[in-house]
Formats: sequence, C-alpha cells, structure tokens
Amino acid sequence: MTLILIAEDEHRISAFVQRGLESAGYSTEVVDDGARALERALDGDVDLVLLDVGLPTMDGFEVLRHIRGQGSSIPVIMLTARGSTRDTVEGLDAGASDYVAKPFKFDEVLARVRSRLRENVSTGATAIAYGDVSLDILARRATVTGREVDLSAREFALAEQFLRNPGQVLSREQLLSRVWGMNFDPGSNVVDVYVRYLRGKFGHDRISTVRGAGYRWE
Repeated sequence: MTLILIAEDEHRISAFVQRGLESAGYSTEVVDDGARALERALDGDVDLVLLDVGLPTMDGFEVLRHIRGQGSSIPVIMLTARGSTRDTVEGLDAGASDYVAKPFKFDEVLARVRSRLRENVSTGATAIAYGDVSLDILARRATVTGREVDLSAREFALAEQFLRNPGQVLSREQLLSRVWGMNFDPGSNVVDVYVRYLRGKFGHDRISTVRGAGYRWE
C-alpha cells in the first residue's frame, strides 16, 4: 500500500489530512518534527511527503534541500500558511513537486497527491539521454558531451520535461503545470526566464521557440 508521510506540527491539520488520505485508501504516518521528517523521507519506504514549512528543529525548506541533496526524487508537496510568491518560489526552487497554501480544501490536496504519485510512477527511469545530453534523475546530475552542467532544481526539472519529449512542442501552460505546479498565468514569464537559463548552459540552438505555441527541444 502507498505510504504517505505527513510532516505537520499542528495536530488538528495532520489529523484532518490523515483521516482523508486513509479514507482514500492510502497508508499514512505523521511526524511533527523536521529532523524526524528528513529521517523518514530518506528511509526508502515512503512514497510521498506532505511537508509543512513551519516545523520545529528544522524548517520544511531545509528538510527539502537535504532530501534533494541526498539524491532522492521522492514527490514532496509543501503545505504551508505562507502564501506569498517568494515563499512559493523558494519551495519550488528547493525541489518541491507542488505547493498548497493553507487554508486548503482536502479534495485539492488529494488531487495533487494522486497526480504526483502517477507522475512518479510514469517517470521512474533513473536516467534520460538524448543526443549528447544526459540527465541522471536520482543523482540530479546533468552532462553535455560528458561535461557536467550545474543546474538548479527548477532548471533540472525543466530540462527533464524537454528530454522526455524531444521534438515535441511544449506550451508554457504545460511547462508551468509540470515543472512549477502552477495554474497558467498569461502574464507570467517564468518559463521564458528558465528557458533562457537552460539555453545559456546547454546551448542556444537546443531549444527552439515556436511562436504562439511554446518551446521545442531539438
């Protein structure tokens, strides 16, 4: 049975989420401490982490950075009362799979849990290569013609989407949803900014702009 770790120090919230997930058929475990959350997340038997930011001993951002620093690709959904754009960006850049601000409706959390679990199963390969570019998913390492390229968590996730869909046009809406977990905002230029970052590291001619449609990895 799928095991979901709930790292939340507010008992009322953790109990509410735990009841809902168990009613949906998932196995759950609750921890209320950042250090314990990190330990359990890295044990290998947890399938997904619901991670609160405001944990004692170690906050959620630090827990997440340690998880990704150990090479774990376990899905992590941040649960927090901090709804500002800066906090959202910090969580996603640290390697969060998704971000839900409190107060939230349980149905939304459940939908995101299901989505991230499906995504994790379908993307279970440990390495992707296309041409002379390769990504080691577990080690979070990227190389071009054998040369290692330093990527942030979001840059790596964006590159992964392109390499899983070479030659296909990916719209900004698709990339926002898959990489940032955000609803499409026509005014957002975050995808364009990160595509520019990738072009600077992989080479400008690897990613083509398809006017009015999105981007394509050549």
